[in-house]
Amino acid sequence: MQLLIATTNPGKVREYQQLLNGLPCELMSLVEVGITQEVAETGSTYEENAVLKAREYAALSHLLTLADDSGLEVDALSGRPGVQSARYAPDSPTRIQKLLAEMQHIPAAQRGARFQCVIALARPNGSWETTQGICEGQITTEARGTHGFGFDPVFHVTEYDLTMAELPEEIKNQISHRARAAEKMRPVLERMLRGA
Repeated sequence: MQLLIATTNPGKVREYQQLLNGLPCELMSLVEVGITQEVAETGSTYEENAVLKAREYAALSHLLTLADDSGLEVDALSGRPGVQSARYAPDSPTRIQKLLAEMQHIPAAQRGARFQCVIALARPNGSWETTQGICEGQITTEARGTHGFGFDPVFHVTEYDLTMAELPEEIKNQISHRARAAEKMRPVLERMLRGA
């Protein structure tokens, strides 16, 4: 059975290939199934956006479809960029620069942040289920590390004293917000793959 991962982001596809390793399905990206249409993220929450994408791409592809929406919530910025993380600036380097500039005068004790992810799994008939994962940390004063994508280089994971971009992939894939949501989704996905 095929499972569509509703993204064009190659980094996210690779991450899901590792997170969902061992499941009895073939993971496909939007590119691989020939879908070029973008679904606008018009929701006001991660869950609304994830469900919107999963249902729309499941209907277009006629495949069981997994979509997520995630973001970085910074305490000192009243939870911004939040659900607007991908639209905070035009590209990852600019997003990081903008965040560091906004955080420039914020003391270490007030740099708390979290990554949050909601995964939606939709059937072609429109039914869906969701899971959520959160990873707590702090915003650094400079970008560090070369792994990952997005805000990973400026998100410090306290328990490892490294940024998400400095963590080995096998550690990141155990503790990240996406990993935590995917772990909760695994039994749901297994049940759907069995047709239950």
